[in-house]
Amino acid sequence: MDSAVARERALDAAEELFYGRGIQSVGMDDIRGASGISLKRLYQLFPAKEQLVEAYLERRDGRWRGRLAAYVEREEDPGGRILAVFDWLEEWFGEDGFRGCAWINSYGELGARSDRVASQVRAHKQAFGDYLASLVAAAGRPASLAGPLFLLAEGAMVTAGITQSTRPAAEAREAARLLLESR
Repeated sequence: MDSAVARERALDAAEELFYGRGIQSVGMDDIRGASGISLKRLYQLFPAKEQLVEAYLERRDGRWRGRLAAYVEREEDPGGRILAVFDWLEEWFGEDGFRGCAWINSYGELGARSDRVASQVRAHKQAFGDYLASLVAAAGRPASLAGPLFLLAEGAMVTAGITQSTRPAAEAREAARLLLESR
């Protein structure tokens, strides 16, 4: 099996296990078993577990932001696209296996000890914040709305992860709607 295929299999296994069980509870031997890749090959691809976690978060980031953007772009009205973010969050929160935000979870487990993980989390959150700011700008709304909208979305993610409910997205959407109407 070539390196690209082995890497994808390792990342598929890592994503399922890290997101489903938590990073610290999953060892490289668990990844080996789930991916079917030998431990030697796994360590050739990722010499340290921290590098595998970093690659998992980086790949998940592209997928997550791509899914969000594809959903939001279905809304034709630029102002409606802002609220569509919260509609997408509600759908995401309702998916089977939803365990909260992978970046928040990863930061909670490793952020204080791993510069690599902290860097991936910060990059993801910055990109999400920038995306919201671009939606605010495209809707012709004040730039000062982007920060509060970001906090509403992030708070909904944390709360939904803890409560295992889609309700935080609907509540954050309503708060975002009121905020947009007030400005």
